[in-house]
Amino acid sequence: MSDWIDVTAENALANGENIVIDINGVDVAIFKIAGRFFAIEDTCSHDGAEIASGQVDGDEIICPRHGARFCIKTGRVKSAPAYEDVDCFPVQVVNGRVQVRDNHWQ
Repeated sequence: MSDWIDVTAENALANGENIVIDINGVDVAIFKIAGRFFAIEDTCSHDGAEIASGQVDGDEIICPRHGARFCIKTGRVKSAPAYEDVDCFPVQVVNGRVQVRDNHWQ
């Protein structure tokens, strides 16, 4: 599955805000950071909990359960107790619409 999925209007999110959508059974958090959009899997690699409701600190999301940090731009884990990255997804903006693609099935 390599089709782009229309998510939201470009101006629907303020900087630092996010929304969560389902892409092929996976919850994906789409963040707006400094006017750009990024998408990561909404699952902490430490314990499987959602992370999108955590605090945004610059370009990092802090897991609300145990404080693990992940880079919103790359999905890379930044601090324990997590040690594995989370998946990130390609994002594009076309005609004022934010779109996300799942590359797992290419």
